[in-house]
Amino acid sequence: MKSLILTLLTATCLAAPSPPAQSPLQPATITIDLATRYQEIDGFGFSSAFQRSADIRGKKGLSPENTTRVIEYLFSNTDGAGLSILRNGIGSSQNTTKDFMNSIAPTSPGSPDAPLNYTWDHIDTEQVWLSQQALSHGVRTIYADAWSAPAYMKTNNNDSNGGMLCGVTGTDCPTGDWRQSYANYLVQYLRFYQQEGINLTHVGFLNEPDLIVYYASMVSSGTQAADVLPILRSTLDAAGFSHVEIACCEATGWQEQGDMLTEIQLAGAEDTMGVVASHGYSSQPKLPLPTTKKVWQTEWADLDGTWTTHWDVLGKAGEGLVWANHIQNAIRLSNCSAFIYWQGAENTTGNSALISFAPGDEVHVSKRLWAMGQFSRFVKPGSVRVEAEVSLPLLHSTAYEMVEGGVALVVINNGHVDYETEISVRGGKGGAGMMTPWVTNNDFNATAQEGVQVSEGGSWRVTIPARSMVTYVM
Repeated sequence: MKSLILTLLTATCLAAPSPPAQSPLQPATITIDLATRYQEIDGFGFSSAFQRSADIRGKKGLSPENTTRVIEYLFSNTDGAGLSILRNGIGSSQNTTKDFMNSIAPTSPGSPDAPLNYTWDHIDTEQVWLSQQALSHGVRTIYADAWSAPAYMKTNNNDSNGGMLCGVTGTDCPTGDWRQSYANYLVQYLRFYQQEGINLTHVGFLNEPDLIVYYASMVSSGTQAADVLPILRSTLDAAGFSHVEIACCEATGWQEQGDMLTEIQLAGAEDTMGVVASHGYSSQPKLPLPTTKKVWQTEWADLDGTWTTHWDVLGKAGEGLVWANHIQNAIRLSNCSAFIYWQGAENTTGNSALISFAPGDEVHVSKRLWAMGQFSRFVKPGSVRVEAEVSLPLLHSTAYEMVEGGVALVVINNGHVDYETEISVRGGKGGAGMMTPWVTNNDFNATAQEGVQVSEGGSWRVTIPARSMVTYVM
């Protein structure tokens, strides 16, 4: 019988938990159909832009011992979440004041046709170091995204406060068209990382282009993005980076990204993209985007709540079970191939990160990390989502055929009771065996429990506990 990995999640609703109740006499059923296949999974990860890599390495007081602990929590498949995607920031600022990201070409060459004056410190505010740490833990997907082009390439002559890239539709810059120069800039960033032994796999040239903020930002419509995409794609190919996929366009929410995507399609530039990327802030991923390209949720967090390590206490936006639902919905309802939280670790009193080390050298791990880990430890890159038929409306599920031939099943119980559930696989070979449950809830963080017996026919009966996550591993 194929090796079998089963992840069972119990979801949250925005209300205080009720006392456990007895499950119905009639068991629920879940049938995994390996013949019905959906999207390939690329992984789960986090960002470390705006100098958070430097913070992890000790810039704000984190000791070397705790730096190691944070790295293990993020990347280890035994002691941590086993995350498999790192999202870096491509800088555009002239210095690293506050937490800004410095540009690799901070001064204007005078015109878009002149060679850029590059400078490389081999550090990139410790993103080089963090990328090396990720690679040493088996991560193979590193995505570099730019929040803005350098100031001299933009209509407002500022890498912050919006402004557009000179040369796109609707601009008329005295200095000329900087689209090709910007593409060259991004390619040189890839070369610098390649020199450090790091092969970046994805690149983006926009971040929240529907938002104007005081830090690095650049406005763009889908039509304007389509003015850049073919140039960037051809520049990557000519430079020997044909394997690097373009991710676009990181709108603040799903609806906004859908609008941008439509404009890109109308302009005939969709085929230049490898990934349609969006955030979950202004509108959540609850519907599929109209594309055959892979779809990633590349940034999202609870930016309003105070720091919490709770799994399920008050149903607040930062609790772990809430994020288990968000991840599940993104995969199940929006066909996402990747889910990336905003920051992995930082010195914070809010929920913008998975791990906090405030006030400086104390490591606090949120249940949000373990919510991601219940997926990322077992649903590795290359897994394919398959059909999972559920008899009970309260149970939402996703199933995956693993790269090594196993199967993963993620179930969300939106009720407040434990459910007896019969689970079976259609299209696979049967065989008796034992499964080891791994549990995350208010009491456990991916902790192994007593094994479960699988019948000769490849089916098994389990109790899905209320408001908990369980991973069964054969």
